[in-house]
Amino acid sequence: MSLEPKAAGNERPRKIPPLRAGAVTSILHSDYQKGFTMIPVSSYSGQNVAVLGLGRSGLAAARALAAGGAVLKLWDDSPEARANAEAEGFACVDLTRIGAFEGVAALIVSPGIPHLYPEPNRVVAAALTAGVPVDNDIGLFFRSFATPDWDQFDISPRVIAVTGSNGKSTTTALIHHILEVAGRPTQMAGNIGRGVLDIEPACDGEVVVLELSSYQTELARSLTPDIAVFTNLSPDHLDRHNGMGGYFAAKRRLFAEGGPDRAVIGVDDLEGRFLANQLAEGADDNRVIRISSGQKLEGFGWAVFARKGFLSEWRKGRQVTSIDLRSVPGLPGAHNHQNACAAYAAVRSLGIAPKLIEQALHSFAGLPHRSQLVGERGGVRFINDSKATNADSAAKALQAFPRIRWIAGGLGKEGGIKGVVPHLGSVVKAYLIGHSARDFALELGDTPYEICERMAHAVALAAAEAEAGEVVLLAPAAASFDQYPNFEKRGEDFAAQVQAVLGG
Repeated sequence: MSLEPKAAGNERPRKIPPLRAGAVTSILHSDYQKGFTMIPVSSYSGQNVAVLGLGRSGLAAARALAAGGAVLKLWDDSPEARANAEAEGFACVDLTRIGAFEGVAALIVSPGIPHLYPEPNRVVAAALTAGVPVDNDIGLFFRSFATPDWDQFDISPRVIAVTGSNGKSTTTALIHHILEVAGRPTQMAGNIGRGVLDIEPACDGEVVVLELSSYQTELARSLTPDIAVFTNLSPDHLDRHNGMGGYFAAKRRLFAEGGPDRAVIGVDDLEGRFLANQLAEGADDNRVIRISSGQKLEGFGWAVFARKGFLSEWRKGRQVTSIDLRSVPGLPGAHNHQNACAAYAAVRSLGIAPKLIEQALHSFAGLPHRSQLVGERGGVRFINDSKATNADSAAKALQAFPRIRWIAGGLGKEGGIKGVVPHLGSVVKAYLIGHSARDFALELGDTPYEICERMAHAVALAAAEAEAGEVVLLAPAAASFDQYPNFEKRGEDFAAQVQAVLGG
C-alpha cells in the first residue's frame, strides 16, 4: 500500500490505467448524453459491455458507458426496470440466455445483486464461467474520473471515500458540508445522493466525497481514493459476505487495493485497530489518523478523539485543537461525536482550519432519519433514527439520551437485539412494532414494553405516556421490509404520526 503524501498546489493528477489499453475518446453519444451530466467512461469505446441491474446506479453506468462509445447490452429481471431503460433509448438483451456473453468485454453489476455469497446471481455466474471481467460503477468511476483536462488545473481534484457499518452517511454529508462552508468546490455521491457516474466532471481543486457500502467496495476493480475513512464495524449483511471476516475484507479493500494518501481509521473496534496497524509503518506515522469516541489516543503521530463531549486533535504528543461538541445540535450523542472526529480528520488532511471546521459543525443540520428531531411538545422531543437498522446502531442511539420511550422492531436481523440489551438503562418503556416485535420482547428482561404492531399506535401511546425531559425515539434495530419498502419510508411514517399527535 502506498500512503505517500502529495505536494500541494501544483501536483499532477494520478494516471488511472484503463481496463483495456487503447482509446481515450472525447466522442459522446448524444442520444444518452442529452439531459444528463456525467463522468463519461471511455475505456470501453467500441466494445460490447453488459449491464446487470437497471436501478439508479445501473442506469447511470449505462449512460456513462454510452457517452464513452461502448456498445451496451442491458438486463434486469424487472419488466418495469427494463421499460424505464428502453424509454431512454437503451436496448435490453436477455443475459440469462446461452451465449449472451460472447464478445462481451465486461459485465457491470449493480450493488444489490450478489456476485459470490450466498450464491452468485445466475447472470454473474455465467460471466464468471465465460471469463468476462465483472465490475461495478465504483470501479468505472475511479478509472474514468481523471482526465487530460486536469493538466491545466492548479490543484488536482481529490476523492474522499467513506465506509464502515454505522455513521458513514452522516460522516460523508458532514465532510461535504464543511467543504461547502470552507468555500471548496465539492460534490457528494455514491451510496448517498447521486450515483458516482452521475456527477459532473471535476473542476480545479474540487473534492468529491463518496459514501461507499461494502457491496460497492467488494466488487470494484479500481479503488483509488486520495483520503479513505473507516468509521467502525459491527455485524451487518453477513449472509452477503459469508460472515464477519468477509464483511471486514470487503471494507478493507478500500484501503488495500489502491492505497490512499491518508487513512482515517476508527479504532474503537478491534477491526479498526487491526486496520490502522496494517497501514501504518509505526505509531508516529501520520499518514494514518486514528479516531475515537470515548478513549484518549496518546502516543500517535496524528489522532482525533472525543471525550466527555469535547473533540481534540493531537499531533506528535501535543494537543492542537479542542472543540466543544455538546452544543452542536445536529450531532447528538457519542456515535455522532465519532462521526465528527472522522469528518474533522478528513478535512484537516486537506488543510481546512480548525476554526472553520468548528463553525461548520454548528451549522450542520444532520440527515433525515439519523437522530433527526421531528417534533417537540411539553418538553418531550421526538427523534427519528430510522436508519438504526441493526442492534449496534440502535445501541448507540440509546446512549445519546437520558430517558427514552423507545420505538423498535421491524424485520429483525441475525442476533436480534442482543447488542442493545446492555444499553437499556435509559429506556423508560419500549413500544414494539413489526414482524419481530414479540421476539424483541423476549430479550428485554425487566424493561417495560408494549406490543404495538403498527407505527401509529406506538407513536400515539408513547406520546401519551411521555413526560417532560423524555425522548420518544424511533431506533428500530431491524430492517424495514416487513412493513415498509425502505428505512426512509419508515422514518417518514414516524414523522407523519408525530405531526398527527402534535396536531400539525
